[in-house]
Amino acid sequence: MNHTGELAAFGTAICWTLSAIFFERASKRISVLAVNLFKLILSFGFLVVTATILRGIPFPTDAPPRAWLFLTISGVVGFVITDFFLFTAYKTIGSRVSSLFLALSPTITALLGFIFLGERLGWRGLVGMGMVISGILVTVVAKGDLKIAGRKVSGLPPEHGDLRPAQLSKVDRRGYLFAFLACIGQAIGMILTKHGLQDYNPVAGSTIRSLAGVGGFLVFGFLTDRGRSFTTALKDKTALKFTFLGAIVGPFLGVTLSLFAMQRTQAGVVSTLIGLTPVLIIPPSILLFKQKVKPAEIGGALLAVAGSAVFFL
Repeated sequence: MNHTGELAAFGTAICWTLSAIFFERASKRISVLAVNLFKLILSFGFLVVTATILRGIPFPTDAPPRAWLFLTISGVVGFVITDFFLFTAYKTIGSRVSSLFLALSPTITALLGFIFLGERLGWRGLVGMGMVISGILVTVVAKGDLKIAGRKVSGLPPEHGDLRPAQLSKVDRRGYLFAFLACIGQAIGMILTKHGLQDYNPVAGSTIRSLAGVGGFLVFGFLTDRGRSFTTALKDKTALKFTFLGAIVGPFLGVTLSLFAMQRTQAGVVSTLIGLTPVLIIPPSILLFKQKVKPAEIGGALLAVAGSAVFFL
């Protein structure tokens, strides 16, 4: 049985893991608007070069009107709205806590796929999805990012200090709200992408979405601060380096792989496998950030991996 769609979705999860690390670093140094605009400009450039090499056509001039319509809307929803919410959540409550909310995206995507696309999931798909989501939740909660009944909240950005849960809820209410809105936006973007892409080339589809995102953030930036956040960000070379690395593995490789996956398997399955990011981030957390991993986190990772394996049976 051919599982190229599932493999592409898993590759997307690896890309998102790396991009989450890079973009969180960048977002803590410069504005969220600047990070998003720069990453999409870089991504658009990468995609144009790739399309020229693979298709002989730098721009998606051969895209049907349906693809332009839905992929443009998908780019605005998925890049401008969703990523603005997500990056603000990264900056406020950290990528690990934000990932807990994004774990809800597969369920929402599957529900939207059932309602609007008429997709069906067999019992193996449902079991696998449940295992993956459970593994993600166990992993993130066990890490201690959010302890509802505990005395303090750990695993958060240093600026929070030793906050009590009640204090954190008051200080970071917007972060939790934005993380949840990003989850919903991601699910809607998945459905719009699948509806618009169909049999069209994934690289060209990514180009349309990136172009829509660039336009959206330019308008957003000049309406909010007349572009001052963009010019200020250009002075921070470290932030630009992290943005450059994140753009390669995220909007370029990650998005292209996700579009490839969307063409070859169901939207809920793709979203579930992409949702492995909070589990996959554990190894770099140990190796790069010297974090201690609890046995429960390892158990959650194993459960999530076992759930993703169900899709290959």
